[in-house]
Amino acid sequence: MNRLFMIAAVILVALTATADASAPAGRYTVATGTVYDTKTKLTWQQAVPSTTYAWADASTYCAGVGATLGGSGWRLPTFRELITIVDFSQSTMPTIDTTAFPATPAVNFWTLTPAPGSATTAMHVSFGNGSVNTSALSEVNAVRCVH
Repeated sequence: MNRLFMIAAVILVALTATADASAPAGRYTVATGTVYDTKTKLTWQQAVPSTTYAWADASTYCAGVGATLGGSGWRLPTFRELITIVDFSQSTMPTIDTTAFPATPAVNFWTLTPAPGSATTAMHVSFGNGSVNTSALSEVNAVRCVH
């Protein structure tokens, strides 16, 4: 067996062993309707609305969730913020800690981040596979707000 193949086999075994892992203990603090991320210091909306939104409507939705989640300053996350809650160790969809974020659909979620060089598209994060891509602002995607 050559050395490269052995290294690849060891990596595969290590990945398989942790494939069903979730976030480290203490990473998330769940409160009524919210999840506090102790690593990034961001507070997330725990449940996602069943309605999907075009980008501008998603921003409006997030600006108004303070009435139910408390406080002001709720908004769409940047793609860098949203990618921090993707759990790439999940072996099944969705790619998120389903204990902290139950019932998260494995779909695209809007971010506040415009697509580079475009006035008509913005970035989204897929909780189906953790990828980052773009959607036209008129398309509808899921929303998870951040504070």
